[in-house]
Amino acid sequence: MDESIKIPKERIAALIGANGATRKKIERVTDTRLDIDSKTGNIRVAGGKQGLDFYNALNIIKAIGRGFAPEKAFLLSNEDFYLDIIDISEVVGKSPKEIEVKKGRVIGKGGKARESIEKSTSCFVSVYGKTVAIIGSAENVENARKAIEMLLGGAKHGSAVGFLKRKELERKKFEL
Repeated sequence: MDESIKIPKERIAALIGANGATRKKIERVTDTRLDIDSKTGNIRVAGGKQGLDFYNALNIIKAIGRGFAPEKAFLLSNEDFYLDIIDISEVVGKSPKEIEVKKGRVIGKGGKARESIEKSTSCFVSVYGKTVAIIGSAENVENARKAIEMLLGGAKHGSAVGFLKRKELERKKFEL
């Protein structure tokens, strides 16, 4: 298996890690080999005798490229964790100003909106560039995505938080 992906050049250092530690761990955990071009941000991923390992390597790299710390990105080597990336420009258009406004809505004053989404869904959220990325379990990622899309669509913060609280109550009822 062999595939090339591109991440922002400023995230290459995080992908490589101190003395190459993050790169080596990705290669070891996923049984792949990474060929990193730090000038362009292109990463060639090769190997991965098991398809799932190869797929996990791609997702770990994408997560680091979308602003997650490597420790959080490595959660994606566990089959219970998923990565979802929302392209803000697909929701609000290409206007840089509008993208910045919507990023601010997802983050919230002092990071409170993002923190609330993370706490309510047990997910991790990264707002980076023109994207919002989410790492968590399938059901939780879906709920976090819906809350984020509500905010991107102009819903009040209280509406998004209320949605998450209802989902949490539904989940608790189901567990009983």
